[in-house]
Amino acid sequence: MTENELADIRNKEIGFIFQTFNLIPRSTALDNVALPLVYAGIKKEERLERAKHSLEDVGLGDRAAHKPNELSGGQRQRVAVARALVNSPSIILADEPTGNLDSKTSHEIMLLFEEIHKKGNTVIVVTHEEDIARHAHRIVRIKDGRIDSDQPNPNYNGAH
Repeated sequence: MTENELADIRNKEIGFIFQTFNLIPRSTALDNVALPLVYAGIKKEERLERAKHSLEDVGLGDRAAHKPNELSGGQRQRVAVARALVNSPSIILADEPTGNLDSKTSHEIMLLFEEIHKKGNTVIVVTHEEDIARHAHRIVRIKDGRIDSDQPNPNYNGAH
């Protein structure tokens, strides 16, 4: 595949969520969520409608006009989740998505991931935190760059 074809797949099929949120400070939550749709060539009216719907899906419909510095850490991460979901990707990759959050907010974000998974998305979470890993139905442990174990989570019941 060419670089452009790979970029297109990354934009449309994979949603990325980062520990540091990676939001554009001068843009509103709505514009941050709509950004992947700009790269997908979606017209502005549809972009904004889809971004608004995505924010509503994560419980932030009332925060669309707020900039990142006007939001709590948990709200910023929810904006990042909404941005990752806006293209309806088949896979969500979350790199330490709760690393900058308190335990209560971390739990809320993991419950949100569980809801996303129930809707049919594959959610892959990278974490060093055992309590976060307990939310997964399958745990793959990596040590020194190699898979150390890969097994179903015996404690998973889908409702934490």
